[in-house]
Amino acid sequence: MFSFIFRYFHDIEIALESIVSNKLKSILTALGIIFGVAAVIAMLAIGKGAKQEIMEQMKMVGVNNIIINPIIPDKASSSEEGEKQQKKFSRGLNLLDVDAIKETLPSVKRISPEISFTSTAMLNGVKYNAKLVGVSNDYFHLYNLPLVGGVFFNDYQEKNGIQVCIIGANIRAKFFRKIDPLNQYIKFNGIWLKVIGVLQKTNVTLTGFEEKGVNVYNDNIYIPIQTLLLRYQNRALLNTKLVSEASSIEFFGGGGMGRIVINTSDASSDTETNYNQLDRIVVQVNETEQLATTTEVLSRMLTRRHTGVKDFEITVPELLLKQQQRTKDIFNIVLGAIASISLIVGGIGIMNIMFASVMERIKEIGTRMALGAKKMDIVVQFLAEAVLISVSGGFIGVFIGVIMAKLIEQVAGITTIVSFFSVFIAFGVSVSIGVIFGYSPAKRASERDPIESLRYE
Repeated sequence: MFSFIFRYFHDIEIALESIVSNKLKSILTALGIIFGVAAVIAMLAIGKGAKQEIMEQMKMVGVNNIIINPIIPDKASSSEEGEKQQKKFSRGLNLLDVDAIKETLPSVKRISPEISFTSTAMLNGVKYNAKLVGVSNDYFHLYNLPLVGGVFFNDYQEKNGIQVCIIGANIRAKFFRKIDPLNQYIKFNGIWLKVIGVLQKTNVTLTGFEEKGVNVYNDNIYIPIQTLLLRYQNRALLNTKLVSEASSIEFFGGGGMGRIVINTSDASSDTETNYNQLDRIVVQVNETEQLATTTEVLSRMLTRRHTGVKDFEITVPELLLKQQQRTKDIFNIVLGAIASISLIVGGIGIMNIMFASVMERIKEIGTRMALGAKKMDIVVQFLAEAVLISVSGGFIGVFIGVIMAKLIEQVAGITTIVSFFSVFIAFGVSVSIGVIFGYSPAKRASERDPIESLRYE
């Protein structure tokens, strides 16, 4: 056994001496493998970074979240309704919808209403444009928003509309850079709010999802939704006023069922008003598998509650992000396939050089076989030479690939993550290519006749 190992170790030693004595040829032979491995690692790093970014975005949009947004009537829709002269009445999204969803759907884990508007925050003469958002405590769990200091709202503050707030990182940096913001007061749109919590800063961007109720939270000021309704705005009061001032109300009976129809012949301007009490409702279900069925039930339930008026839209951001992830995965597979072609080209280059090397060293082959070397010794010698070249190229390619990934991240601003799996795959492929493309020349060298090899000129 030991003599067997020693014999083939000697063949590998001969192959190594051949590589060292022809450094330039060996380096040129390995170039295809070097750039192929580097390209594969860099492309897989880009794909891994893109996936990580999607996962971070997934955390921010909330796992298993469903967002219900109101549809605000515009002039085009109001003119179409004007032709009909009559319109079904809907109160729009409101807190009663939130209560009904809580009580009706067992698949709902958490739910939070949301009302927001942008105005000016001010303290000690410093002004800053910010967004005021009225929410419930569930909101912070829905969007995975941790605190770096302070506490969330308590039940008393939520039910009684107490003037307290939780601020984003940019608000803290703007107004409370040198002092602890907790228990300090900040003025928003003329009303003083007591700071009871500070959110952790987030650097994740969500371009394209803002209109779906997703935003970056650093510039936001959060207050209990009852505080916003009591202290700032409650569009439900406007809605009630519109109903009371309607020019005519008709009631159609039949089987105990009724329907209110409001004459809108002279209320074209009212249809352009946002009559929804809430800007959105965020619902979280227990399991991802329940997203589709819950969305369907929510749509039917809200349509019925809004007397058949489809004045809302339901979005599942997680599904949108997963679709985006699938698109990126396909793109990364294409890039990886293109990069892998470099490895194949490198393997072909190794095979060509090894065939040329066999032709150059025919007399050497004949001499070794005449001195007692067997066919397997010749195969091992030339195969080892090809594998050593590909392995060396693989090591260098891994090093260059890691550097390329870091440069891409620095220069292009693209997140890249080099994983052990990508390095293992690229390096493993390079070794396999050395074996596959080196075997044919090695076998050809071993099959040469020793006498003809010695006579070869």
